[in-house]
Amino acid sequence: LIFPTAVSVPERLWTLIGSCRCQVAVVGGTCCHWTCPLSAGINRSEVSVMSREQVSITDLLLSLESSELQEVERVKTAVNQQLSTDRGGAVLSSLVEHYLDSSSSQVVLLLSSIREPHHKVLLEKLNEALNRPGNRLAGVTLLGHLIRKQPPWVHHISQSPILLSLLRCLKTDGDVVVLNTGVLVLITLLPMIPQAGKQHIYDFFDVFGRLVSWSYKNPGHVAPVYLVHLHAGVYSLFHRLYGMFPCNFISYLRLHYSMEENLDTFQEVVKVSNTSTYPYGPVQTR
Repeated sequence: LIFPTAVSVPERLWTLIGSCRCQVAVVGGTCCHWTCPLSAGINRSEVSVMSREQVSITDLLLSLESSELQEVERVKTAVNQQLSTDRGGAVLSSLVEHYLDSSSSQVVLLLSSIREPHHKVLLEKLNEALNRPGNRLAGVTLLGHLIRKQPPWVHHISQSPILLSLLRCLKTDGDVVVLNTGVLVLITLLPMIPQAGKQHIYDFFDVFGRLVSWSYKNPGHVAPVYLVHLHAGVYSLFHRLYGMFPCNFISYLRLHYSMEENLDTFQEVVKVSNTSTYPYGPVQTR
């Protein structure tokens, strides 16, 4: 059975309705009811198999944001079937790229169902996104969505290059939205990868110190509303680090904020923010 190519799959050249009719599709101004497979004696199960074989992942993703819930579920089922046989990671890569372009919540749901060993390709693609300035915010956001789903492979992040990319981003990036998003990802991620503290504990502390300084000095001259969010994120990061690495973190604070150039930041941000929960007796700099 040969179908016209003037109308693409996402436009649904034909959609079965009821038991014996197809949706009217217009090609060149004329009705193409003759494309209905029922007229050729093909049953619905055969139609389903044929359509899955012919529809590419690109076409499926274009239909993923449909307002028709049943269609979305059919597309998700088809994508999951392709993921299950995705040996080279092409389907998974397409999903990540689609999210980077569209921020699709449906893609988040699909990617959160990924199981080992497919997580390796996923983390590689996310790492690539974090290292591309144009995709960094979307990449960090997607990483945050995924780890909040607590997938079974999340502990592998401690040994993945994506952790280093996230830390490097928080140490060097000048986009306050990226920093706000990234620090929330780190706060969420730390309890899931406690083993990473052995290797990266001082990287975590350096991120804290950098964000405290950035929120105080505001080198990017960003609007106050963004600084409020960043300050809240730094406050939460303080509690996370103090809760997980109390002795090491106190030692870091003593050393880092005993330096003359950091005293103002300590007095105006760190001490003021946290005196209600911790008196900073052991961390006095003078």
